[in-house]
Amino acid sequence: MKTILCFGDSNTWGYDPSSMTAPFPRRHPLNVRWTGILAQELGSEFRVIEEGQNGRTTVHEDPLNICRKGKDYLPACLESHKPIDLVIMMLGSNDLKSTFNMPPSEIAAGAGVLARMILTSVAGPDDQPPQLLLLCPPRVGDLSLLPDLAAKIPDAAARSSQFPHSYAALATTLNCGYLNSQEIVEPSSIDGLHLEASEHLKLGQAVASKVREMLSS
Repeated sequence: MKTILCFGDSNTWGYDPSSMTAPFPRRHPLNVRWTGILAQELGSEFRVIEEGQNGRTTVHEDPLNICRKGKDYLPACLESHKPIDLVIMMLGSNDLKSTFNMPPSEIAAGAGVLARMILTSVAGPDDQPPQLLLLCPPRVGDLSLLPDLAAKIPDAAARSSQFPHSYAALATTLNCGYLNSQEIVEPSSIDGLHLEASEHLKLGQAVASKVREMLSS
């Protein structure tokens, strides 16, 4: 059995956009989330582990949202779930916050720090590194209906649209798998950040196809 670890933020956790204005976040059901779709598509020979967290960043400590730095949690996560055949990582959207004041290229560089941690780890079979599939985060949509959110993530649509260039270059440098989610999914019109059920389906199916390609070679 192959083990796949999905390491990401709220779009890996499965945040339901309709809960953006609710008292607490709700997630899509397991069989709706892209990670659940991935597991269904791959079948019983694969074990898919969800490691999504709302607000997770790449390398930044959020002063208003503690314990969200991916860099701090990743080593223990890899150790806990080893041996891992493939890590799928989709992070960077939360790094767009004004708190961090980071251009898109440096956000991708933050993802690169985590990617190198994965690719130099002993979390794979026989204490070798696992394979890595780097997912470029989705584009951020219109935030005008949520002005407080728009203020926290200034120019989010334009800045997130620059992600593919830097993430693709990173994947080429690292010689790892790459998939641009911006060519596959669109953010919800409700909150501009999270994925509706239909988009989770598309992303899960596309990731499954890429995983089969990577693990059959």
